[in-house]
Amino acid sequence: MKKIALTFLVAVGLSSCHTLDLNPLSEASTGTFYSNQTELELAVNDLYRATFWSNDNELFSDNEWHRGQLTNAVIGGTMNADDAAVQTFWLNAYRAIARANSFLANKDRAAATTPASIMTRLEAEMRLMRAYQYSRLITHFGDVPLLTEPLALDASYSVQRTNRDEILAFVFAELDFAATNLPESYAAAETKRLTKGAALSIKARTALYLGKWDIARDASKAIMESAAGYKLHTSYSQLFTRAGESSSELIISIPRDESQQVFGAAAYVQDNISRNAGGFGAQLPTRELMDAYECIDGKPIDESPLYNPLAPFKNRDPRLTASIVEFNTQWLGYNYTPHPDSLLVFSAKENRKVQNKDTRAVAAFASFTGLLWKKGIDQTWADRRVEDNDLIIVRYAEILLTYAEAKIELGEIDASVADAINQVRARAYGVSAAETKSYPVVTSTNANALRQLLRRERRVEFPREGLRYMDLIRWQLAEKVLTKPVIGLPDPAAQNRAKWPFPGVTPLDADGIPDYSGFGTDVKVLAQRSFDKSRQYLWPIPAVERRVNTNVTQNPGY
Repeated sequence: MKKIALTFLVAVGLSSCHTLDLNPLSEASTGTFYSNQTELELAVNDLYRATFWSNDNELFSDNEWHRGQLTNAVIGGTMNADDAAVQTFWLNAYRAIARANSFLANKDRAAATTPASIMTRLEAEMRLMRAYQYSRLITHFGDVPLLTEPLALDASYSVQRTNRDEILAFVFAELDFAATNLPESYAAAETKRLTKGAALSIKARTALYLGKWDIARDASKAIMESAAGYKLHTSYSQLFTRAGESSSELIISIPRDESQQVFGAAAYVQDNISRNAGGFGAQLPTRELMDAYECIDGKPIDESPLYNPLAPFKNRDPRLTASIVEFNTQWLGYNYTPHPDSLLVFSAKENRKVQNKDTRAVAAFASFTGLLWKKGIDQTWADRRVEDNDLIIVRYAEILLTYAEAKIELGEIDASVADAINQVRARAYGVSAAETKSYPVVTSTNANALRQLLRRERRVEFPREGLRYMDLIRWQLAEKVLTKPVIGLPDPAAQNRAKWPFPGVTPLDADGIPDYSGFGTDVKVLAQRSFDKSRQYLWPIPAVERRVNTNVTQNPGY
């Protein structure tokens, strides 16, 4: 599927000058398009791209920070109806919806020359894609216009917002149709196409985000029992590199490939890699994320006797060193250490010691948190200056934790809850869930304890995958988390070497939220986050839409 999907990414350009993209049929090309199977497939394949599929930006959360950005509108509390990110989100969603509506309204032109089974499958793919867009819209904006067929331009001016619950019912019905009419799996050449499991996974996630616990439970369970054979990839770290792109853990992933000209450019690569390897060290894990990983005894760092802030990577959940580059280890051909006295480091790439550009004592803009991302960074990035890993949207680990969370919230705590969580935890340690002496096994049946553990598990399992922001929103924790400052290491001249890298054990509250206020000048405030709980749990309707159509109302506070 990778080559097939990417070949046709720009083959169909059904667009409109209207911001909502409500009227693609005003384009002359659509007058005769959809006339045969090839054109139907082109239209469907065109929506298999990152423009229309993505999770939230990790920079909207407390997991990641960009040195040059300081804050964005979400964590800076400045989001408004003219925000570019808000407008882009809305525009791309309705572009996809308009293309799906156009396809569904005109597909029967090809009925005489297209096998019925193909017609049904393509319809199911399009309806799934449209449902996905509405799922994203209602979880971010609340009530939005519900458009299920192409609109003439004059009709678009009278469109109003539809109640979120009505749209949710529509989304579930569409996903049920897709789940019924899509295959469990495809032949090897089409492994990236949407499946029954894909439809159920979007249903499970949407239900989880909106508190429909029974629906989330049932959709997750159906995937867990699926004949498709979804299972956790053996290696957590490998899953997020090119080597993991064919894993049976992936339920929805969007293909990207340099040879097909679908990739992230050099600037993105350099933001994410070390300065020694030619990067900028600007896109950074936060100290908050690092402190969220348990010790190998299953206890948080402020409860475990195994934690040593002077050796913070030792005795920790293996996902820590799979996600963040460990100090004094080789990374991209160079020993990585941000220690202010490490002015030279050994380069395996050059087989000699070189100037250490990853300490701020040498390079003023080396990592301000002292941390660098390892998760998802392919070893070839530094040489190619290209990022073309497939984009992971949903994977099986999320389904297991969705099932567990739904059961906890329903008060249905049984052995299957611990089993689902333990599968994910065991894989982190590279063992099966049955090898109970090899990882910290979950045995609790207390709802509050399991809820806290589940939330911590989601955080350390999914960093950089765009799930943290919506977790903070739906758990109503954004007002607590996104009002705390971003913390980094002190400037080299002020760094107390006896306390490097971290001055003490970070206290964590019941929600796993750290408190750095007691460390004084031994930490540095890099940026101040802000979140207005009176309005920011929903995004603003883009102002441009309301200027075009005054019937579209605004969310409170904007």
